[in-house]
Amino acid sequence: MNKLNVPGPKALAMIERDKKVVSSSYPRGYPFVMDHGKGVEVWDPDGNRFLDMMGGIAVAATGHAHPKVVKAVQDAAEKFLHISSDFYHENWIGLSEKLDEIAPFEENAKTFLTNSGTEAVETAIKLAKYKTKRHNFIGFFGAFHGRTMGSVAFTASKPHYHRGFYPLMPGVTHVPFPNPYRPILDRKSGEDYGETVVRFIEEEIFNSNVPGDEIAGILVEPIQGEGGYIVPPDGFFPALRNLCDKYDIMLIADEVQSGMGRTGKWWATEHWGVEPDIVTSAKGIASGVPLGACIARASVMNWPQGVHGNTFGGNPIATAASLATIELLEEQYLENATEVGQYAMDALVEIQTRHTSIGDVRGKGLMIGVEFVKDKSTKEPNVYLRDMVEKTAFDYGLLLLGCGKSVIRLAPPLCITKSEVDEALDIFEQVITMGEREQGLR
Repeated sequence: MNKLNVPGPKALAMIERDKKVVSSSYPRGYPFVMDHGKGVEVWDPDGNRFLDMMGGIAVAATGHAHPKVVKAVQDAAEKFLHISSDFYHENWIGLSEKLDEIAPFEENAKTFLTNSGTEAVETAIKLAKYKTKRHNFIGFFGAFHGRTMGSVAFTASKPHYHRGFYPLMPGVTHVPFPNPYRPILDRKSGEDYGETVVRFIEEEIFNSNVPGDEIAGILVEPIQGEGGYIVPPDGFFPALRNLCDKYDIMLIADEVQSGMGRTGKWWATEHWGVEPDIVTSAKGIASGVPLGACIARASVMNWPQGVHGNTFGGNPIATAASLATIELLEEQYLENATEVGQYAMDALVEIQTRHTSIGDVRGKGLMIGVEFVKDKSTKEPNVYLRDMVEKTAFDYGLLLLGCGKSVIRLAPPLCITKSEVDEALDIFEQVITMGEREQGLR
């Protein structure tokens, strides 16, 4: 394992230029400067090579600069760059037809295309309000749904997302997300912890705070992303679907990070056989070209013309990239996410046995979280070690990102090979060992 000389002089020069003109609000984890990439490999302007195990936060679904996606963008750009959402074009219609085909419900789907995940969530909020004529929602602690004023009211993974921006959109009540590794509610005998959380919503929230028949929607990530790559117990989504049916509530699945093949299925909700009413998508939907989508049952998205719109929705470049992305996922990368994801999970579980600092390994497909603790019995989060692993891995050519309190997320491009997983995890484990020695854990 060779330590790189990073950041190099060219990267440092760019970072200095950035400081003078780019908003200081962006959360920069470590001084990586992107020059170019191919597949899972990326290079900085000084020629240093890295393995990208975070994929631009689960965005680079088909890998960096996949030739098929690049060609689709080039071909679309040669025709026209923009026409506005007041008119029609083939790629917009074709992508919406494809999303209808793969939507996570039997009923026909209609789609509103946006430029980002947070815009897709804003659309879902407005749609649920319009359809139900209600104004209250249920969200979850640990959730991340975006930073615009509607979606940030649901975001509850870090307090700094809210600080300085009150009052937020009213009407959002947060409840615990069912974290099997860190449960906080008392379970009844034989009860799945996911069922416990849903029972809490009905018995405590609906009876003590907001009546169930005043709730427009429940907005939930099938697997929490920013909150720590938390996979809920198997009983959660079936119970949540039953609760929504009982009170005529819209079940809104935020699949911005977990969807588009990330977990080995088109949508993470498919792992539990549950159909939402509305689903939001972005990130991996177009391999890095900005695009989002709010996809809903046709009977739900039947609002009248002009009630919601945007200028760039259905952008010809983004829709072309998305169609190419979906085709690649169908042909090979959905299957690869399942196969290589399981390979990575098995390897990480083995690594866990050799390290006292790894409290939990969890995930589905290529959406995997590794949680660091100070002690496996107390489960006290080891924030220092997580941060040290993230930053030190960069020095050895591995790009990682944290999430939750003490979790490293692994969300590489879905084209990753087993040999690339081996190379990445070899660096990962050696860096963990370095951190454990520094903390006296070995």
